[in-house]
Amino acid sequence: MSFELSLDKQKSRNQSCSSVSIAFDHPLVINPLFTLRPLHMQTDIEVIHPWYQMDYAHYWNMQNMTLEATRDFYVSTAKSGKLQTYMGLHSNRPAFVMECYDPAHDEVGQHYDVQFGDIGMHFFTGPCLHPVANFTRDILRAILVFLFEELGARRVVVEPDLRNSKVHRINQMVGFVNQAVIELPNKKAQLAFCTPADFANSLKG
Repeated sequence: MSFELSLDKQKSRNQSCSSVSIAFDHPLVINPLFTLRPLHMQTDIEVIHPWYQMDYAHYWNMQNMTLEATRDFYVSTAKSGKLQTYMGLHSNRPAFVMECYDPAHDEVGQHYDVQFGDIGMHFFTGPCLHPVANFTRDILRAILVFLFEELGARRVVVEPDLRNSKVHRINQMVGFVNQAVIELPNKKAQLAFCTPADFANSLKG
């Protein structure tokens, strides 16, 4: 079963389960200029590949991949159903990448008790030509709204590199709660979770 099919069933079941109703559309905290759409393999790879070659992309682990290797990676993971990738837009211009996956079918799922409704997530922020206050935080807020409201996540799971102090700080700003430090094949990672209630509480500050 592909991850996409799993997400469809998950969202349907989540909508039938009792849960706390939380609205995330407050204009002061959720920037409406951010949107997400599925990654376009033929056109978006040429946009994001140069991002991955930049100095700050070393934690993304794709700096040494060619354009074709990057395209092959996203095509193969999409076909296998292991990964769903989205292009994030700011004012309709490419601004970030978001990947999501089923932790039950990933290495990270061997390090904690996976629950129904868990969705794993990675995100990468592209270069910003003109500095925007709280840009990365607002990207992550938009991603969480998308995961909770569009994909039906009941909990978002992240496992960034333990050395990536910047992303740990931003994750905590939007409600992620650190759990264990885990050993993954290519990194020592900080496992963290965020529920809709955690995210809603972070918006009150």
